[in-house]
Amino acid sequence: MLVLSPSLRRRLPFLIAGFCSFLFSVYLYFVADDPTAGIFVGLWVPSIHSLGTLLVGGAEHETPRRSEEVAS
Repeated sequence: MLVLSPSLRRRLPFLIAGFCSFLFSVYLYFVADDPTAGIFVGLWVPSIHSLGTLLVGGAEHETPRRSEEVAS
């Protein structure tokens, strides 16, 4: 059985949503022959990943404040 870390488990929905958005944009651009819609949907990918970072990944990657660096 595949065991995922809690951090990856929280980020997985955003990664999947971003990948699905990418696949849908490629479909729209090349298969449905609608380049404007394909580019529009393709712009969702960084937005989805940024939202995931904002909601899930922000606290894990904080850098220490300057006052904490001086105290140590």
